[in-house]
Amino acid sequence: MPSAKRYFVYIVTNRPRSHVLYTGVTGRLSRRVFEHKNKLVPGFTSRYNLTRLVYYECFVYPDAAIAREKEIKGWRRSKKIRLIESMNPHWWDLAESWFDLYKPAANAR
Repeated sequence: MPSAKRYFVYIVTNRPRSHVLYTGVTGRLSRRVFEHKNKLVPGFTSRYNLTRLVYYECFVYPDAAIAREKEIKGWRRSKKIRLIESMNPHWWDLAESWFDLYKPAANAR
């Protein structure tokens, strides 16, 4: 039996405690983060170099994920910062090593 689809609400930024935060929703978090990191989709996130995944939540139902995204987008910046720091107090890039599996070895020829 196939696993249930999951939906994610996430926040990306360009550096710790940055003034620029972007909240989004997706059904494929790793693919979407890859797109942000490589600026594959023109727009707000590529223009402001938002490549650091600092927060995410997982949902089973897409309507719940969309509602949560809208809720977070309506918050003041200070509340978004508290949310991020509740999970990631150092603002580390939670996806920093996700794509290392796809990098060729340094000495491979």
